[in-house]
Amino acid sequence: MPIRKLHIQHIRNLADVHFDPSPRINILHGANGSGKTSLLEGIHFLGLTRSFRTSQLRHLVRSGDESCLVFAQVEALPGGALQPLGVERRLDGEVRMRHAGQSIELAQLAQLLPLQVIDSDTFLLLEGSPSIRRQFIDWGVFHSDRAFIQLWRGFRRVLKQRNSLLKCGKIDPRLRRIWDREFVAFAEQITQLREQYIELLKPDFEATLGRLLGGVAVELRFSPGWDRKTPLDQLLEDGLARDLKQGFTGVGPQRADLKLRADGHNAAERLSRGQKKLVVSALKLAQGALFYRLNNRPCIYLIDDLPSELDERHSRLLCQFLEETSNQCFITCVDPAALDGIWRPDTAVSRFRVEAGAISPAD
Repeated sequence: MPIRKLHIQHIRNLADVHFDPSPRINILHGANGSGKTSLLEGIHFLGLTRSFRTSQLRHLVRSGDESCLVFAQVEALPGGALQPLGVERRLDGEVRMRHAGQSIELAQLAQLLPLQVIDSDTFLLLEGSPSIRRQFIDWGVFHSDRAFIQLWRGFRRVLKQRNSLLKCGKIDPRLRRIWDREFVAFAEQITQLREQYIELLKPDFEATLGRLLGGVAVELRFSPGWDRKTPLDQLLEDGLARDLKQGFTGVGPQRADLKLRADGHNAAERLSRGQKKLVVSALKLAQGALFYRLNNRPCIYLIDDLPSELDERHSRLLCQFLEETSNQCFITCVDPAALDGIWRPDTAVSRFRVEAGAISPAD
């Protein structure tokens, strides 16, 4: 669902910004601090009601304002009619999300705008905590199976209840067995969907990595969060004393991880800094390619300062991948010349200059 018209109000230094992006490639260039990344944050806010840079709304809302608003016209079908989409959040906690004249929930919003972010923090996908890799997996599962969101919500509810009982220090055995049965049921279903997704992702990842980083093989291994050789209900029983002492559940899908191995070793320890960037880029591109194949529509990529993260050759290769799957891309850079001569003549590329929180066409 490409964005065709975009209106951003009160996000960081963007007081009131309008522009009409290309459905394909958009280059946003300007000096550091001009508002380029804030524009990407605005698009991310439109798709998820939050920034990818901060979890604190007060840091996102322009100083002196009480709310921020992003409104867009989005293309329902290729070449089809445009539909309005708007998101507003106030510092007092109120959130409004509307699409085509109807109020919607966050899950519906995320389905409408499948966002992929590539910035300096994205490269923590290899070196960061398992929670970052779980988010990566669950983005893909969410967009590949409609049943996942309800399973995930159910599991989070059960996990929260079980952990609350553990923190109390005493659990009635009958009550615990009830929650453990629900825990296991949700855990098995979520894990099956996650495993299926990783198996689907592997061929795209291997093909993409082969083009970006030929000669280096990286293996993806899914770790479900417990030893599958032992039934999960038995592990919960055996680990009860430990869980009571710690006050939380030590095994289950909340401990899942994606392991990346290079030459039999942890890829984060084996690869160079440059190689790690390419592996993470391959993961993001593969995820977008798989999304396109499963849903017959592209993602929206938000890529912050691409030339500083990858060298010229690999920046070009990444851009070629983005073209091949018809993604809508918003790419920031300081020097627009760094991204010249990359795109095919038939690719719709729009260039915009960002200066002091204002944006204007640069063509």
